[in-house]
Amino acid sequence: MAASNEIVIKPKNRISINFKELWHYRELFYFFTWRDIKVRYKQTAIGASWAIIQPFSTMVVFTVFFNKVAGIKSGAVPYAIFSYTGLLFWNYFSSALSQVSNSFVTNQQVITKIYFPRIIIPISATLLGVVDFFFAAIVFAGLAFYYHIAPGTEGLLMILPMLLLSVIAALGVGTLFAALNVKYRDVRSIVPFIVQIGLFVTPVIYPVSLIPHKFQWALSLNPMSSVINTMRSGLLHQGSINWAQLGISCVSAFILLWIGIAYFKHTERQFADII
Repeated sequence: MAASNEIVIKPKNRISINFKELWHYRELFYFFTWRDIKVRYKQTAIGASWAIIQPFSTMVVFTVFFNKVAGIKSGAVPYAIFSYTGLLFWNYFSSALSQVSNSFVTNQQVITKIYFPRIIIPISATLLGVVDFFFAAIVFAGLAFYYHIAPGTEGLLMILPMLLLSVIAALGVGTLFAALNVKYRDVRSIVPFIVQIGLFVTPVIYPVSLIPHKFQWALSLNPMSSVINTMRSGLLHQGSINWAQLGISCVSAFILLWIGIAYFKHTERQFADII
C-alpha cells in the first residue's frame, strides 16, 4: 500500500510567526491590498475622494454640534483642526478594525482552497486604511494652512510612529475579532457598536483636560488616546508630549497584539473546516 501523502500544517505554538515564510509569500500582501483598493473604489463616481470627504464632513458636523451647540472648547486651537487631528487617526483605526474583523470571512473562498500564512490576511487589511490615511492627511495640511498653524517638527516626526501604533492596535483587536468571527458571526454586529462607544471614550471630540486629572492615566490603556494626544501636542502645540502615558499605550497596544495573535494561532487550524 502506498504511503499517505497527507500533510498536516499546524503552528509550533500559539504565538509563533514564521517571518521567513511571510517573506516568501510577500507578494500576497500586495495582492490582497490592491484587490481591496480596487473593490472599494470600483464603479464609484469620485473614487478615492471619499477618503477626504468622509473625515472632512464629519469634522464639519462635529464643529457645528459639539463646538457651537454643546460648547466644547479646544483652547487656543480652532476646533475644526482640533477635531480633525483626532478624526484623522481615529478614522484609520476604526476603518482598519472593521476591515480586519471581517477579513477571514471575506476571504473564505481563498482560505478553503489554498495554503498560505493566514496572518497575511489581517495584516493586509490594515494596509488598506493607510492609503486612505494619507489622502485624508491632505485635508489636515489644508486646514493648517488656512488657520496659519505651523505643525511642530516633533509632531511631524511622530506621524509615522503614531500611525504604526494605530496599526498595531487595530491589528491586535481586529485579529482577535476576526478569529472569533469565523465561529461566531454576531461579531460583525458587535464591532460597529464597539467603534461607536470607542469614539466617545477616546478624546476625539473633546480635550483630555475635560477628564479629571486623577483618571487621565486610565486613558493611556487605550492606545488611540495617546496617539491623538501626542499628535495634538506635536502638531498643534497643545502642551508637551506625555512620554510616560505614551509608553503605557505602547505596552497596551503590544499586549492587545499578543492576545489577538495568540487566539488566532490557537484557532487557525479550524478555519477551513468551519468558515
